[in-house]
Amino acid sequence: MKPVRVLVETLADKGLLNAQMDNAREIIARLDPERFHVTTFHCASPDQRLALRPNTRLIPLPQSRQTVRILWEFLFGAHDLLFYVKASPASRVYMILRRFRGRRGLTVSTVESQSNLQHEPTISKATIRLLEQTAFRSDHFFSNSRFVQRSLQENYGLASEVVPTGVDTKFFSPLEGRPENDRLRVLFVGSLRPFKGPQMVLEAARRFSSADFVIVGDGIMREELGRDSATLPNVELRGALGAESLLEEYRCADIFLFPSRWEGSPKVIAEAAACGLPVVARRDYEPETVIHGETGLLGANDEEVLSHLGRLLASPDLRQRMGHRARSHIASFDWDLITKQWEGIFLRLTASKMGRGLPS
Repeated sequence: MKPVRVLVETLADKGLLNAQMDNAREIIARLDPERFHVTTFHCASPDQRLALRPNTRLIPLPQSRQTVRILWEFLFGAHDLLFYVKASPASRVYMILRRFRGRRGLTVSTVESQSNLQHEPTISKATIRLLEQTAFRSDHFFSNSRFVQRSLQENYGLASEVVPTGVDTKFFSPLEGRPENDRLRVLFVGSLRPFKGPQMVLEAARRFSSADFVIVGDGIMREELGRDSATLPNVELRGALGAESLLEEYRCADIFLFPSRWEGSPKVIAEAAACGLPVVARRDYEPETVIHGETGLLGANDEEVLSHLGRLLASPDLRQRMGHRARSHIASFDWDLITKQWEGIFLRLTASKMGRGLPS
C-alpha cells in the first residue's frame, strides 16, 4: 500500500514547550512509518524520535522568510493531508490561494480549547481573526473533548469529531517507593495567565499554611506573582521546566491543583494523573480526564475548589485512593492509543477523498 503523505504544520525542534506543537510531535513519532510518510519543519535540532523515524522528511527553516518556505511546501509539496493547521501567516495565505488552485490536499484542524474566544480578554481580536481565517476554514475538524466539540458547534456552527489529547503514560508515571514529604506538596503547572488561576494558588497557600505550594510555568503574570508571593514562605515559583524536571515535580507532589476556568482538555491534568496524583480542578470545561469523586474533585467556583483542596489535604487515604484511580483512568488516554485513532482517521479521510474503500 502506498503510504499516506501527511504534512504537519508544526516544529519538530526538541525541547519546545508549546503544548500544541508537543502534541503534534507525540503523534508524528508514533505514526506507523510503513503506512504514513510525514513531512514537517524545524528551526533548531529536531526531536530525535522524529529525526530517526523512517519515512520522515524534516525541512529546515531559514532564520528569515520562514513563512515563504512553509507556504511553498503547502502549495507545491506532495501531501495527501495538511494536519494540525495553525493560526499562522502561511496558513492564511494558503487558505486564500487554495480556492483558486483547487483542493489538492485535505486540511485537518484540531481544536484544543473552547471556542467562545471573544469572552477571554487575553486573546486579542487579531488572534481570533487569524484563527477564523486559517484553522476554522479547514476541511475537517477534531475536538479534544465533548465540551470543546459543543463549544465549536455553538460558537462557529462547525461540526467535529472527538479525539482526546494524549499523554505518555510510560514517561509520566509514579515513582515507586517515594518517601513521604515532611510537608504536603501541592503543584500547579500552566501558563501564568489570569484565566489559568495561578493567583488562586497563592490564596490556597495563605489558607493552608501547613502545606507547600509549587508553581511551574511562565507568562505575563510572573512578576506579579513573584511580588505577591514574597511574603508567603510556603510558595515556590519554578518557572517553565523541561520534561525531565517537570516529571520530577509531578513525582514529588501530593496533590495537583489546577484552578483554570477556560480550557479544552489540559494535558497537564493528564500528566499529573499519569503520575498518580489526585487532581483538584474547576468543572467549567468538564474535564474528561477527571472523574469527580473518584480520581479527583471538581469545583463550580473558587470556594468549592479550595474546599476540595482542604478535604484532600486532610485525608491521606483519600489522596492515595484517588491517585491510584487517576493513574488507572488515564491509561485510556495514552498517546499510543490516541495515535491509533489518528491513523484510522487519516486512512478514512484519504480513502474518502479518492473515492475508494479503506485499505486492508
